[in-house]
Amino acid sequence: MKRIVIFSALAAAAAAQAPDVRTIMENVGRNQVQAVAERQEFTFHQKQLLRLHRGSGKVAREEHREYEVAPNSHGVRKELSHFDGKYEYKGKYVSYDRPGYKYKGMDVDGDLVNGFSEDLTNDEHSRDGIGISLFPLTTEEQRKYNFKLLAAEPYRGRDVYRVSFEPKPHQDFDDGTWKGEALIDAAEFQPVLVHSKLAFNIPKAVKILLGTDVKGLGFSVTYRKFEDGVWFPVSYGGEFEVRAVFFYKRTISVNLTNTEFHRTNVASSVTYLANDK
Repeated sequence: MKRIVIFSALAAAAAAQAPDVRTIMENVGRNQVQAVAERQEFTFHQKQLLRLHRGSGKVAREEHREYEVAPNSHGVRKELSHFDGKYEYKGKYVSYDRPGYKYKGMDVDGDLVNGFSEDLTNDEHSRDGIGISLFPLTTEEQRKYNFKLLAAEPYRGRDVYRVSFEPKPHQDFDDGTWKGEALIDAAEFQPVLVHSKLAFNIPKAVKILLGTDVKGLGFSVTYRKFEDGVWFPVSYGGEFEVRAVFFYKRTISVNLTNTEFHRTNVASSVTYLANDK
């Protein structure tokens, strides 16, 4: 108990000495521009695991995808290097060997798993494939949010600022829709870990028109420093529940890891293993 009190007092003192949250986030916004520029110098290997569970908890569909990722003039170019998938049919699992495979004319599970892979991990305007709007850290995205400094604390051997964010009042549903927390490296003002989730419920009109409800929508991303000024997202994931017409219910999970980073303009590489601590 005494240790907890001492730690809390030290954390409070560190937070009192920290810059105000506006200064912190301004630095983060500027550094995001540099980070994006640095990422275009790297190729890397990406693994994806996508799962759909039925309401009973049983796996309805699962895909493992691996890509070789390289920068291009606008974002990234991804080439599929490995794929295996399976779907459940009448109590048995059937394998398939290509993205977008449908085992019948109307395959909702197939459309969902392929759509989530494309929409959540293949943003053509991003240097890492992850949609920038999911984690509002760029200067442009920050304008839509309020930020609050919660603490200054250690994390994996580095000092960080823990910052919360939420949409500014009176935002449209498509403009500033996330809330969550971010750990910001105190020395380099780069994100280390970000958690975000949907700040609003799906509008009632959408539920009525589409017969769809989404719960628990949220994501997390972990960044790792490789060189001075070079930070890269190395893991990313999210899980949420979808309910739709005809008693359709699925829990969907998306997990991604980036490894085997190689700088394109010099004969050097930076290796990151998924189980590295």
